[in-house]
Amino acid sequence: MSKVSYYTAEGLKKLRDELNQLRDVERPKASQAIAEARDKGDLSENAEYDAAKEAQGMLEMKISKLEETLSNARLIDESQLDNSKILVLSTVKIKNQTNGMELTYTLVADGEADLAAGKISVNSPIGKGLLGKSVGDVADIQVPNGVMKFDILEISR
Repeated sequence: MSKVSYYTAEGLKKLRDELNQLRDVERPKASQAIAEARDKGDLSENAEYDAAKEAQGMLEMKISKLEETLSNARLIDESQLDNSKILVLSTVKIKNQTNGMELTYTLVADGEADLAAGKISVNSPIGKGLLGKSVGDVADIQVPNGVMKFDILEISR
């Protein structure tokens, strides 16, 4: 059984665009490469043909994985989310108790995570540790280096 993932409208659009690119542009290119390699003669000693077939197999696997992800994707209705607790799509301002550093993260689905943009996965150690917390709570987050403590300062959408 596959796991359901929750996405924003922007995240779902990005997934669909990538799938369409793979199906409509990359798949025909792969077929063309195989046809060109096949035209070059003996298939038993044709490395170009083998490489093209392998590339096609990888492409089909990627398409299949994206189709599965999209079939299990659910759009999040942000208007129905509770702002008093940290949930998916919450933007959270936290303070590291050890060094006093304040950080702001938005919790998103795995496929939308981008640390440079301040988006972390709800399945990451920090994301899991923050889920369900409220303003004023302390989140004890298990990381490879030990336990980090964060004060929850602010929750917004």
